[in-house]
Amino acid sequence: MVRRAFIMVEGHPRGNGLLYVQAAQRLGLHPITLSKDPAQYSYLADESVEAIRIDTDNVDALIGECSRLCATYDIACITGALDAVYATVGKLCRNFDLPGPNPAAIERCCDKFAQRQLLAEAGVPIPAYRLAENATDTESAAAEIGLPVILKPAAGSGSRGVRLCRNVDELAEHATYLLSGKHVWRSSPRMLVEEFAQGPYYCANIMGNEIIGIGAADFGPTPHFVCRGGAHPAPLADEEHKRIVDVSLSCLRALGLGWGPTNIEFRWTEHGPVVIEVNPRLSGAPDPQLVQLAYGVDLITEHIKLMIGDECDLRRRHSQSAGARYLVADREGTLDWIEGDIRAAAIPGVAEVKLYVGPKAPIVRRGDIRDCMGHVIAASPSLVQTEAILQRAVDSIEWSITPFPSLGEQEPHHVHGPVC
Repeated sequence: MVRRAFIMVEGHPRGNGLLYVQAAQRLGLHPITLSKDPAQYSYLADESVEAIRIDTDNVDALIGECSRLCATYDIACITGALDAVYATVGKLCRNFDLPGPNPAAIERCCDKFAQRQLLAEAGVPIPAYRLAENATDTESAAAEIGLPVILKPAAGSGSRGVRLCRNVDELAEHATYLLSGKHVWRSSPRMLVEEFAQGPYYCANIMGNEIIGIGAADFGPTPHFVCRGGAHPAPLADEEHKRIVDVSLSCLRALGLGWGPTNIEFRWTEHGPVVIEVNPRLSGAPDPQLVQLAYGVDLITEHIKLMIGDECDLRRRHSQSAGARYLVADREGTLDWIEGDIRAAAIPGVAEVKLYVGPKAPIVRRGDIRDCMGHVIAASPSLVQTEAILQRAVDSIEWSITPFPSLGEQEPHHVHGPVC
């Protein structure tokens, strides 16, 4: 019998890549990863996953490779976990007549300026914004919007290059950084200057046109936006929940989405929910695990079932509180050791403890998701109980960091739990 193949374009070294591979295997599929650098995904070797090195920016090359694989496998579906490849995934699905996202809608959505324009035209509440291509543009835009502002790349994820600029000097400094070559651009440099929407953060997890759950998260101190943790379900009143659902559905209509997964980020301001970003994909780990623990819905498995033509089951099976905490160092340097993860994992209610780094790893604080060294996930019948379990777990994890010599501090620095 010809094996049914699950093709994944790139993966995710810390997040959903492994979860997709494991879910595909449970469904009887043979996972194959196409990547520029398969070695960056350690789980491929751990799970004995077939990997093919290829330029994943070259659609024609990917079509050729998938055509070659058709001689050996029945390609059941093609997907990806990253914004950078998801439009390409849609094009491959169209080429091979497979269910998949609309590539044009994905491209519009991943261009944050185009996304903002479409949402504004549809009357969706968003922050005031301007497009900027140089430092002069950013200054003019900030003057029109009013400081403080958010300055960020017009494409990207994980808060890379996102910064709160409280005055003209900070704005000029960050614009210089983004345009100096230190920030990695996938296309020509384009920046967004946005009004700083202040208020609690929420995220809607969606499959098709159905809102599966709304979570909450909190972040470290500005000017950066490093997530410290999150929880499902978010502590919302019924009317607040309804307003976020209504705005979420408006986003899908405005952007031509509604097939497969979407996650939408909000800030609840004095005017109600304001859309910060619409991501035409699943949110990164550990969010899918939190959704599964809180509601009993496995978004990754259901996404694969949608792609291979099986019937999806998005019914909630239970209701409990699930939460996560990230482990974030408070300084740069060389990680001497990190321990306590096994002790933390043994605490009742802890669902997962995952470390992203090991001894001798360089710890460089970039002010985005890459600052996280690991995470802890827990679940219980109540948010208060879940938070207590998480606190006990992160208090069990310790590490030591020796600052880089250029920082002038040579003594190792011992830390208990996550520090932002």
